[in-house]
Amino acid sequence: MNGKTVMACIDAAHAALVAHTDEIALLDQQIGDGDHIFNLLRGMEALVALRAQIESAAFGPALDLGAMKILSTVGGSSGPLFFSLLNGMAKAAASNTMDVAGFAAIFAAGVDAVGQRGKTGRGSKTMMDVLIPVAQRFAEMAAAGASAAEVRDALPQIAEASMLATRDMLATKGRASFLGERSRGHIDPGARSSQLMIAASCARLGQTL
Repeated sequence: MNGKTVMACIDAAHAALVAHTDEIALLDQQIGDGDHIFNLLRGMEALVALRAQIESAAFGPALDLGAMKILSTVGGSSGPLFFSLLNGMAKAAASNTMDVAGFAAIFAAGVDAVGQRGKTGRGSKTMMDVLIPVAQRFAEMAAAGASAAEVRDALPQIAEASMLATRDMLATKGRASFLGERSRGHIDPGARSSQLMIAASCARLGQTL
């Protein structure tokens, strides 16, 4: 696992977001300000432009390069939150092994960093409603000795179910929270984009590992 692996996941996530741009924009227009997907795409395009540096770095430093670029290019709340995810993972990479248990710990550290930055958790109708269940299931499977293939198959399913569950939630964070009860009945755009990126990354890793 190295910077080329990180870049492969970035490419897969970018392609998934491009393919679902109109859908996510509509979701955001319904309960937000409509710029979530465009902020993310700007960050992804900046990461693609950084390909040579990311691919030549080790795993942790590659994540950190991505984190800093996201922070400087992505607007709104998404920039600091995705910076925290990648930066938290980068820090944890230095002290964890490159196996299922190690990656579960690395991902959990990133998700925890997002929670601390956004001061929110599960049930808030945000990206955390996907990230937290995925991190928890990843940790459970790692503790049970699951293989990498089993993890790659299971996590996208957890991400999708968790994303769909945000439809019936009451938003308590961000612009959507101003809608009150009217925020129910809509999938959270941040949950959808996070689910897409997780699924795409798992699929891409399935081709290389």
